[in-house]
Amino acid sequence: MKRFIVFLLVIIFAIVGYFYYTKTGIFEERKSPKDTVAFNLNDLKLRIFYNRPSKRNREVFGALVPFNEVWRTGANEATTFETNKALKVGNDSLPAGKYTLWTIPNDTSWNIMFNAKQYKWGVDETMKPMRIPEFDVASFSVPVQKLDKPVEKFTIAFDNSTDNLSLTMAWDVAKVVVPLK
Repeated sequence: MKRFIVFLLVIIFAIVGYFYYTKTGIFEERKSPKDTVAFNLNDLKLRIFYNRPSKRNREVFGALVPFNEVWRTGANEATTFETNKALKVGNDSLPAGKYTLWTIPNDTSWNIMFNAKQYKWGVDETMKPMRIPEFDVASFSVPVQKLDKPVEKFTIAFDNSTDNLSLTMAWDVAKVVVPLK
């Protein structure tokens, strides 16, 4: 009986070691890792959950992410935005709550949409965005800023460096700034 248990343990360690060292199966790194960005100031709490796709020598906007089509604004699960206080975004009011964040990128501007419906995944089985426009709470356009140096991984951040709170999104050579008040 002792030999059988030792043999079983050796097999288990061999299997786990194989998966770990070959980076396949359950130990494989995600190509678009999950990330959470939080911002806290006084009693305002903001949180974004998203997945960060990489450029990997690909043309991003206008190719991988088509122009003038709804994008889930990241990869994998739908990107979510949470606020515990009402905000003004663009000309719209965004009540406290949890939203999915969607965009329609083009070369000169992006349309930003905060959608009240929660979607488990960002796209359906045919890779079409799952967003239902009737649930959009806020929708507005922001200009694209061209960057001198490409950003490898899609990045979302909050910026309050000049006492003007904004949400920034950057990937490849494109950056957009969403003012939040």
